[in-house]
Amino acid sequence: MLGSSIGFVWQIIYIAIFVTTLYAFIEALRVPAQAYPAMDKQTKGLWVGILGVGVFISLSAALSAYGFFTFLALVASLIFLLDVRPAVRGIGRNDGPYGPW
Repeated sequence: MLGSSIGFVWQIIYIAIFVTTLYAFIEALRVPAQAYPAMDKQTKGLWVGILGVGVFISLSAALSAYGFFTFLALVASLIFLLDVRPAVRGIGRNDGPYGPW
């Protein structure tokens, strides 16, 4: 009984990591390519590649309920979401302080 509940908790964790990684991947696709070097955050291709591999790894872990590399995918996603995304988010949107002009 305890083993099955622990397995269920890990399955929920793996699904949450997959959703986080997928969200980071979609956000990396949405940001304009010129925003990454402008804010000194590598290139769009590098981030899309890293996060794409992370989506694949986390999906395979969510389906099989096993995967150490899933946590590496989570780390890459969190670095993107907490460091890169806030830095590059406003670049190229032509927004003024009160909205678009």
